[in-house]
Amino acid sequence: MRALFTYNPSEDSLLPCRDIGLPFKSGDILQIINVKDPNWWQAKNITAESDKIGLIPSQELEERRKAFVAPEADYVHKIGICGTRISKRKRKTMYRSVANCEFDKAELLLYEEVTRMPPFRRKTLVLIGVSGVGRRTLKNRLINSDVDKFGAVIPHTSRPKRALEENGSSYWFMDCEEMEEAVRNNEFLEYGEHNGNLYGTHLQSIKDVINSGRMCILDCAPNALKILHNSQELMPFVIFVAAPGMEQLKTIYADRRATGSNRNLSFDRQSSIRFSSRRARTLESLASLYEVMCPDLSLITVSYKLCSTQSSAWRT
Repeated sequence: MRALFTYNPSEDSLLPCRDIGLPFKSGDILQIINVKDPNWWQAKNITAESDKIGLIPSQELEERRKAFVAPEADYVHKIGICGTRISKRKRKTMYRSVANCEFDKAELLLYEEVTRMPPFRRKTLVLIGVSGVGRRTLKNRLINSDVDKFGAVIPHTSRPKRALEENGSSYWFMDCEEMEEAVRNNEFLEYGEHNGNLYGTHLQSIKDVINSGRMCILDCAPNALKILHNSQELMPFVIFVAAPGMEQLKTIYADRRATGSNRNLSFDRQSSIRFSSRRARTLESLASLYEVMCPDLSLITVSYKLCSTQSSAWRT
């Protein structure tokens, strides 16, 4: 199992004997020895290269611990005038796939089952980060460095084809009804609407790049990672592109204004480069995004280290 949280037994008040606890950090690989106890598992920390076997909290125990609501913060149950406890009936919520993002927010990521595999080449390279940190620059550099090794997806759109436009050059054009049907059938990795037209990344387009013998580079929204992460066909290597700091971020924005590159961004790539006050929000958004996506990341890089990141991508 891969641990997705950090555990320190010396700080665990629920552990019967803290000396028999097994410490681990987020990302460590744990070999589970015994799961008979519903609250405590016996495990070995493979990452620490130690033969020590200790106790770690079970999935069920850690879920209860993290979902615990203190009585003073419990607003579901009200206190009556005379001190009687009034229970408010909870409405049963059924899971609906169309609302899965809301359920994902409540999902507790604690342990992930993993298995040892021989070295293999990744099929997709995913760049994650907020707007304005250099994902598009890194993507273009990689593709231009070797067009036979790296490839990009041509997006689909329901927008009418303009004069001199060719199907499959900048976009694949579809009828609006046809594209809406494909969206309902979960054929798109991600999609959005701009000026009344749909734009999106079709899963088959990703597979076409892979089938051509190239690694497909994706610059997608974080919500799409769940589809990629659980797909054996796509096997992503995920790079989180972080901002270097306020001063370097100002330089990136100044370069974009000088080159006018913001005019070439697509509908969902409009970065916040118009107002300096948004630079700080970019850093705040990065911190929030990193906290959520950390379990799925393969590499973290800073935007001004694009050359070293390019070398790392080559080795994947």
